[in-house]
Amino acid sequence: MSITVVGSVALDSVETPLGKKEDALGGAATYFSTAASLYTKVQLVGVVGDDFPEEHIEFLRKRGVGLEGLQRRHGLTFRWSGRYRYEDINNAETIETQLGLFGDFDPELPESYREADCVFLANIDPDLQLKVLQQVRQPKLKVLDSMNFWITNKKEELTEVIKKVDVVLMNEGEALQYGETFSLVAAARKILQLGPKVLLAKRGEYGAAMFADQTFFFAPAYPLEVVTDPTGAGDTFAGGFLGYLSRAGDYSLAAMKRAVLHGSAMASFTIEDYSIDRLRSLTLAEVEQRVTDFAGFTSPEAEAVFDKLRLHS
Repeated sequence: MSITVVGSVALDSVETPLGKKEDALGGAATYFSTAASLYTKVQLVGVVGDDFPEEHIEFLRKRGVGLEGLQRRHGLTFRWSGRYRYEDINNAETIETQLGLFGDFDPELPESYREADCVFLANIDPDLQLKVLQQVRQPKLKVLDSMNFWITNKKEELTEVIKKVDVVLMNEGEALQYGETFSLVAAARKILQLGPKVLLAKRGEYGAAMFADQTFFFAPAYPLEVVTDPTGAGDTFAGGFLGYLSRAGDYSLAAMKRAVLHGSAMASFTIEDYSIDRLRSLTLAEVEQRVTDFAGFTSPEAEAVFDKLRLHS
């Protein structure tokens, strides 16, 4: 089993109420690969410049991420800087974006990547996402992520990609914007009518919602006392979700419900520290334990789990 992911590999500078992190390893493809590689083989397609530290390449390599598709060219790596505030911790205020080489990114998949069982189209130009789909052969699952910028500026092109994938991943606000509605259920119906089997709506501190034909599934967010850095939580959610499915070799709706819990658990670990720092030492056993804990949040019979998590004076 394997996953091919196409997206950004970046250097991020992040400021939160708890501190700052400069030039940290970031990018959608990076977060996704770091999470999904706990479960299965991941093959990354992206671009970095001369300024990208070799230590980051080495980390991904040691993690088992395939890097044949990572272009290293003369120029500057994509850089993003942002700020989070207490009053809106779910949304970053972008301070600066420097596209660098990513502005001319032209994804070309190595031959071996085209046979992947799953493909994850991270948040990039819909025209590039479509180009990737034209290169892969017969993946068992095609997953797309997008954002409000593409919905506003390239909705027609984005719609063409949505018609060709199995799962659409957006945050709740983006799904509402795409569906031109205030109802997430109505937005999901519009998106599913285009052809995808599933819409996954990321809801930040409120968890995630999965919509399919005649099926709804809602997962809570894991309750954390300290939220350090929400950057990359959505991409690690995708990594946990798709990584679980790839490892299981099961792409049924029942499996996807379990995968949503893995995605939520993975995202919760990400926000405990800056960048991918918490994920560096994370084990699959820790993720599975947190997935088990979710049973205690949703079942009144799971008293053992409740007792473990209960605060004692």
